[in-house]
Amino acid sequence: MSTLYMVATPIGNLEDITYRAVETLKKVDIIACEDTRQSMKLLNHYGIKKHLISVRARNEKTSAPGVVKLLDEGKDIAYISDAGTPVLSDPGSILVREVRGTDHSIVPIPGPNAFGALVSVSGFVGKAITFEGFLAQKSGKRKKRLEELLEREEGFIIYESPYRIVKLLTTIAEINPERHLLIGREITKSFEEFIQGSAKEVLENMSTRATIKGEFAILVAGKE
Repeated sequence: MSTLYMVATPIGNLEDITYRAVETLKKVDIIACEDTRQSMKLLNHYGIKKHLISVRARNEKTSAPGVVKLLDEGKDIAYISDAGTPVLSDPGSILVREVRGTDHSIVPIPGPNAFGALVSVSGFVGKAITFEGFLAQKSGKRKKRLEELLEREEGFIIYESPYRIVKLLTTIAEINPERHLLIGREITKSFEEFIQGSAKEVLENMSTRATIKGEFAILVAGKE
């Protein structure tokens, strides 16, 4: 019986990886990657040389059976997404479901993710928080979902790209301009930044910038 390891990797700073994760990547026979070119940056940093195969969102359904075949052949395999914890707004769920139907083991190797990092510096009080990940790109669906989330007592976290962050903040401010937000930009990277305030204040901050770069995680406080 072989093992599929779901390995969390750094979301920015390459030093943010556990000893266990590095040792796992060194000992497996094959590493399946969301993007082999992106993964090579991490693997080269730690001097890890392995056979890589592509298992990304667009080909996960067709490539998963191939991973199972390799496990059947006695190969231990690690799966890594481009950054963070696989399946958490990243590919990997289809692969896990495919392997779940076999006798092979699936072992999580926990580590970095933007969700946990943002919560840890938020100071927001509450026992529950909703992880929403990326919202629908269509404005109608996005607004409807935000209206639903903003009616909840617990806070929620969403991810957004630099290309749509102002549109997202505009929609939140239109629904509830005084709702408290904390935005994390480029978390763990050289230009890491946290912006806190009401939806209206954070929107004003972001909309006046000449250029917007980096990936965003947004924590929205629950309804009081």
